[in-house]
Amino acid sequence: MNSGLRVSPRLFALTGVAFASSGMFAGCTAVASVRTLARLCALVLVVAAGLGSELRVRVRLSDGLVTEELLEADTERDSISLEFKQGDGTLITFLADFKQEVKIFRALILGELERGQNQYQALCFVSRLNRNEIIPSESMARLRQKNPHVIRLAEERKGLEQLTMSAAVNLSRAWQLSSHIRNMCSEAHEAIYTREADMKHWLEKGVDGSMFEVLPRTTEAPGFQACHSTKDLWQPCLCTYGLRLEWYPCLLKYCRSRDGAAKGATYKCGIRSCSKGYHFTYYVPQKQLCLWDEET
Repeated sequence: MNSGLRVSPRLFALTGVAFASSGMFAGCTAVASVRTLARLCALVLVVAAGLGSELRVRVRLSDGLVTEELLEADTERDSISLEFKQGDGTLITFLADFKQEVKIFRALILGELERGQNQYQALCFVSRLNRNEIIPSESMARLRQKNPHVIRLAEERKGLEQLTMSAAVNLSRAWQLSSHIRNMCSEAHEAIYTREADMKHWLEKGVDGSMFEVLPRTTEAPGFQACHSTKDLWQPCLCTYGLRLEWYPCLLKYCRSRDGAAKGATYKCGIRSCSKGYHFTYYVPQKQLCLWDEET
């Protein structure tokens, strides 16, 4: 299948960062104040500032709605970010930090004011970035699309990944893992999570152990339940949050040259697109922080 995107030999010029606030939070004013929206937009602009290229792609979500996905590459910092708004107004951001081999997921979720929640809730999930999960930042910076108005569907739908986030990350010390965490997760406060296996890996590499706090486990608390099974809003429980990256460039495609002396040589000529879902399970001190889980 021809994805309609190709890798250009020249860098894609950055046209500005005004896109971060244009349309990204349309329709949110009914439930969030102008001040809150400004703070959310500022978060997006912090992530966007200084990047070397951008690409906007129209993508169909699993619920059938069409959204605009913003992909950015920073070759100097060797990172890629991907951002889009879900149908319920949630803003999803994914960042791959190739230098530190770290990936970050952030969700900015509109709160239910009538149920005592804040105007929005921020979650961050941090884990190790595996090789070949996404194309390199250098290749992303050269990516073009022939038909920007086409609605994209991923060529490969990867399986759902279940992640148990059993440790909390201290924001003030998280720079040791990735310099991007402070910018992306500053609004999440105490809702920055990682896996125990990743925590052990980073500890072996010499990061400060005080950065992590191991969260309570079900074996340590008799009667500990999933949040969707807990009736009392003030009881601790295991929360599950799911998201899906509906479209991202996961692999490079190579073609063989048919011209002259270079005949038979390979060159980068496009990308393969993927879709992947993630389910994060983690401890919350009260169900009030996980109201969406009762809907699953």
